[in-house]
Amino acid sequence: MFFDAKNRTLSAGGETFDYITFGEGTRELVMIPGISDGFRTVEGIALPVAVWAREYAKDFHVTVFSRRQNLPEAFTVRDMAEDVACEMDALGIARACVLGVSQGGMIAEELTLNHPEKVEKLTLAITLGRQNETVRTALGHWIELAEAGDYRGIMLDMADLSYTKAHRLKYRTAYELYTRIPPKESFSRFLIEARACLAHDAWDRLPQIACPTLVLGATDDRIVSGAASRELASRIPGALLHMFEGYSHGAIDEAPDFHEWVVDFFR
Repeated sequence: MFFDAKNRTLSAGGETFDYITFGEGTRELVMIPGISDGFRTVEGIALPVAVWAREYAKDFHVTVFSRRQNLPEAFTVRDMAEDVACEMDALGIARACVLGVSQGGMIAEELTLNHPEKVEKLTLAITLGRQNETVRTALGHWIELAEAGDYRGIMLDMADLSYTKAHRLKYRTAYELYTRIPPKESFSRFLIEARACLAHDAWDRLPQIACPTLVLGATDDRIVSGAASRELASRIPGALLHMFEGYSHGAIDEAPDFHEWVVDFFR
């Protein structure tokens, strides 16, 4: 299997988690995905994730954590970060480079603030430290669609907000097919994660982050806004900032040098 990519399940703290491992390196890298985890955990997708993140495989042992399988109501981003700390302890990962994407970036902020000893270096990609009107509008609309049971509507709106027109045209057939595959998880799980996003606010505590930090944003981000990445970097002492010009929230897939920035920083 590609870089020994494996789908795994972990029991820790009385809860069950899906996670992925791959890579041949000796350094630890923890990845925390975004709100798509609300509809599909990482169960069964080790190979495509390892292909997407293959640049890390030679230098790092990579672990990708989903949220716990059974999310309680009113579960917060900070609660999710505590779960990541618990998972790391259960797997014997004392310290790691951490990459958090979108909501995963919010979780990574809380992990770093509450367990600084666990984070060697931090990359926060297309995320925010506090709320703004852009994210309220996007997530508010998805919450309305989820409450109506409109999975296809959510997926199409996510694609529209996340990717450039050229990308959407290139993959429009794939999007149409993908939106017709029912989600593995319930709408309630997605709603819990979405509401947790809207309640996240680490603004006053961000200056406490002391580890080397890279913030990656997109100038045309229509989900969290490009301004959110700039102000996030401004709040973390010594943080490096790079903005992917002309991309939106899907810069992690579209920007050809996204992984290069992360790998170079962690190295």
